[in-house]
Amino acid sequence: MISGKFAITLHILTLLSKFPDEYLSSDFLAGSMNLHPVLVRKEIANLKKNNIVESKEGKNGGTKLLVPAKDLTLDMIFKLTFEKVTLGFSKKDPNPNCPIGKQINQNLQLLYDDINDKISDQLHGITLTDFQEKF
Repeated sequence: MISGKFAITLHILTLLSKFPDEYLSSDFLAGSMNLHPVLVRKEIANLKKNNIVESKEGKNGGTKLLVPAKDLTLDMIFKLTFEKVTLGFSKKDPNPNCPIGKQINQNLQLLYDDINDKISDQLHGITLTDFQEKF
């Protein structure tokens, strides 16, 4: 399902790329998004796990970008936050005797695969540097 994780992650990385030599606190990052710092920390943990950022604790702690912004595509960032986009499937197994029900989930999967390919194609050519230059 679609959530705000991509937007949160992209916001974090854009801020970090604007201040490449600074460790930005999760409170600062959360304040920019008007979100609770816990939501920001969850996405930072994912970025750390994927070696995109580093963090340090303490008074002057925070998070800093490890990978140059020019080397991160929006497709890479998207794939860090989602495995795939889906808009949902039938919660219960549809009636196998129904001409629609017996194939609805398979046809939805084909649609979602196509959507994911198009999202990837669109985002692949845009780097974090390209995106942050809009600000």
